[in-house]
Parts: sequence; C-alpha cells; structure tokens
Amino acid sequence: MTLEPLIASGPVIQAHALAAILGIGLGALQFAMPKGTPGHRQLGRVWVGLLAFVALSSFGIHELRQVGPFSWIHGLSILTLGVLAVGIALARAGRIAAHRWTMIGLFVGGLLITGLFTLVPGRIMYRVFFSP
Repeated sequence: MTLEPLIASGPVIQAHALAAILGIGLGALQFAMPKGTPGHRQLGRVWVGLLAFVALSSFGIHELRQVGPFSWIHGLSILTLGVLAVGIALARAGRIAAHRWTMIGLFVGGLLITGLFTLVPGRIMYRVFFSP
C-alpha cells in the first residue's frame, strides 16, 4: 500500500477520498450505536454531511469522461443526493423503518459498492492499495 498516488492526485480527489473513508467508518459506527438517541442524531447529521460532500465533490473529478466531463458515476452522485433528502424527510416524518432502510441502502450502495469501483485497475485507489 502506498499513499503516493492519492497525494499526487490533487486536493479535490484527496478530500473526496477522505470524506468517503470517514463516511464508511462513521456509518459502521452508526450501525453499532443505539438508535434514536441524541448521539445517533448528531452522528447522523455528520454522516449525511460527509455523504453529501462525497457526492458533490465527485463533480470536480473527471477521470472517466463518457459524456463531456462526466461519467455514469456522476449519475450515482445525483441519485445519492436525492436519496439523502428522502432519508432525512423519512426520519423527520417519523417513518423510522423506511429511514433505516434508506440509510442502509445509501451506506451499501453509495459508499461500499461505489467504493469498490475505485479499485478497478488503473484508478487512483487501485494504485493506493495494490501498487508494489
């Protein structure tokens, strides 16, 4: 493992990667915490902020250019922002079961599965984890 490809990548990618990694860690912590507590709500706000930052910062990353400067990954970012809004609205409306599944879906789809796509050969995170 080497951080050199990430260090050489520029501030937008660095901030994007850091926020995603923090989002994975805080999301896992959130699953372990008691639900409905003030701590859960506070950490949830931080996590939503991180995920929104990850989605928004993706628009400053243009490694995969499929439609102008954008790729299918940017479509996932738009979807993530919309689902975040839905998840927040569900919690505020007291629809906790729906909120739970929405947020679990965001964690799995918006961070874990999307994160796996960063490990495709040739991408920066692939080089971070798998460079000799």
